[in-house]
Amino acid sequence: MPLNYQIAERTLPNGLRVIVNEDRSITTVTVNLWVGVGSRHEVAGRTGFAHLFEHLMFQGSENVASGEHFSELMSRGGRLNATTWFDRTNYFETVPRGAYQLALWLEADRHGRLLPAVTQANLDNQRDVVKEEKRQRYDNQPYGFALPDLYALVFPEGHPYHHPTIGSMEDLDGASLEDVHAFFERYYGPNNTTLTLVGDLTAEEGFAAAETYFGHLPASAAAGREPVAALPPLENPVRFERRSDVPSDRLFVAFRLPVDDTDEFYAASAALDALAGMASSRVYRRLVRREQLANSVQGMAWGLVDGVSLGFISVDVADGVDPDVAEAALCEELDRFADEGPTPVEMESVLAQSERAWLHALAAADERADIICGHAALHGDAQHANTFLDRLATITPDQVRAAASAYLRPANRAVVAHLKVQTSEGASA
Repeated sequence: MPLNYQIAERTLPNGLRVIVNEDRSITTVTVNLWVGVGSRHEVAGRTGFAHLFEHLMFQGSENVASGEHFSELMSRGGRLNATTWFDRTNYFETVPRGAYQLALWLEADRHGRLLPAVTQANLDNQRDVVKEEKRQRYDNQPYGFALPDLYALVFPEGHPYHHPTIGSMEDLDGASLEDVHAFFERYYGPNNTTLTLVGDLTAEEGFAAAETYFGHLPASAAAGREPVAALPPLENPVRFERRSDVPSDRLFVAFRLPVDDTDEFYAASAALDALAGMASSRVYRRLVRREQLANSVQGMAWGLVDGVSLGFISVDVADGVDPDVAEAALCEELDRFADEGPTPVEMESVLAQSERAWLHALAAADERADIICGHAALHGDAQHANTFLDRLATITPDQVRAAASAYLRPANRAVVAHLKVQTSEGASA
């Protein structure tokens, strides 16, 4: 039976896209905003700005004191946060119905009137916070460099996905007050923002409230970078090794995939699920259960919008096992899958797992709001929550095999190996 969430949308004269999903089964409202700016919009020497702004947005605005956004909503039973990624920055809060207009007022103040609060002192403070986050999550974390290493290996120098969202210490240090003001004025406008409201309100109530609080904000330049050409699969394997104090050898085997929201991407994603995305997957069965070459395997596909997506399989190599042996076994399974495609049982398992995960996500109003808002912002489709499972069901085993053959061959792989430090005798520490 098709999903039928009631999703209405309207665009305000200033360009703000507003989407409302009325849900009277709950007594809360989720306010979710996606801004069309992420690390792919940054230029050389100015990396980390999108994430830095996520932090600055909680440091006050023209009519809101630093920290007051959190305190005002949390004192009314709300929960809130924000995240930054390659393609976007999103802000979200779930509050009791009686507080949703306060949430909208707070969001409108910082989305339209942030700069009076972006002082040199606030910039210096949040720059230090972001640098400490980088130390904790990347520099001093086991395998912390794995994903940045992967991005740098899979995407060439100068590509918008080559650098991590956190940016570099040098670029953060070099950010001037004028730089960050210009970044905000360029990207933080209603015409570069999608607002989604999910919960205990009607569509007309949501549209009226959005008009009240956001309707007077001026549009911005909202000039994103020009799309880059699609990246084809790698023609030959590439490799990077890093030795550090990690608990076990770990391999990250990555592939360039088709751009998000295409049948080819969904087919490649299904192939990764069948290979390594489930406990019943064929790589898990061989490497972990039968041959005990690995302690765990995971496979996933990240849909991206600028000409290419990213898929990878991570393998935690078992103690005493040569990583090359584990990688060779994985490559054999990649080739076999590309030649044969999924079995009927694998295809059924992948579709069932995808359906379970999708319905579980949509059952939570805050996750549903993020799904609706995100797909509308990046792909212009606010109805994706209702149609995704139907679309996924049309993907055939032949399409999955073809995608695996085109994108997941061992020759197409980029391998980041994070290995244990060698002792003086040559054995791993």
